[in-house]
Amino acid sequence: ALTPTGRLMVEFPLDPALSKMLIVSCDMGCSADILIIVSMLSVPAIFYRPKGREEESDQVREKFSVPESDHLTYLNVYMQWKNNNYSSIWCNDHFIHTKAMRKVREVRSQLKDIMVQQKINLISCGSDWDIIRKCICAAYFHQAAKLKGIGEYVNVRTGMPCHLHPTSSLFGMGYTPDYIIYHELVMTTKEYMQCVTAVDGEWLAELGPMFYSIKHAGKSRQENRRRAKEELSNMEQEMVLAQEQLRARREEQEKKSNASSVRAVKICTPGRREEAPMTPRRTPARFGL
Repeated sequence: ALTPTGRLMVEFPLDPALSKMLIVSCDMGCSADILIIVSMLSVPAIFYRPKGREEESDQVREKFSVPESDHLTYLNVYMQWKNNNYSSIWCNDHFIHTKAMRKVREVRSQLKDIMVQQKINLISCGSDWDIIRKCICAAYFHQAAKLKGIGEYVNVRTGMPCHLHPTSSLFGMGYTPDYIIYHELVMTTKEYMQCVTAVDGEWLAELGPMFYSIKHAGKSRQENRRRAKEELSNMEQEMVLAQEQLRARREEQEKKSNASSVRAVKICTPGRREEAPMTPRRTPARFGL
């Protein structure tokens, strides 16, 4: 019972959220940029911090950082590498793993082939990076966090406290956005969010209506309760319909299996005198004697 979007998502050898991001990017007109971001997320860490040169490597890394998003920082790194003719010397100068970047390029070309095969157009949105952030939000709205205290976030759905990873572009920026989405959680001394992007609260309500809704100050409690009841009854009706469809499908399959298994095959038994044709007598002539 896959939806049309699900059918497309299955074609990509990626996490469901990443394949959703690629498909949504086609409608939003930023598929070429999202393709690079997805490829960058498919490989391990691209930055390294050699011993004794930690500060220097952090300063170089800051040059690439885009303040609103780690995903856009990755895109920026790839674009700079491309502008420098995929140079390995450039990678070494900027504390970036050359092998990881080559792997990114391989992954990108493989995914590009699948996109061409599925007739998904490759379009770049240029410097309008807000579209890319919205596209990332469309795929990762289920991993959203809300600002609670100074530099501390809580998961919007579960209320679990999360913290920005020190390597994130948003860490120590001075301004912390109200809502963010993260790629994954890493548990060390605390729950750290890795690869974070700042999003608008309204985007979450628009792209993930099954989880979030906007509270309007003017609306009364009674109205909100009534709406919640309506939504619940609609959901229950949908569930009943779905169960009926499943039951009907199951009954059809059972009928088919019963029809195929019950096939009367008459066997001729020697010596039994019935209406059924008897086994012919073997005379010497029949044996060719």
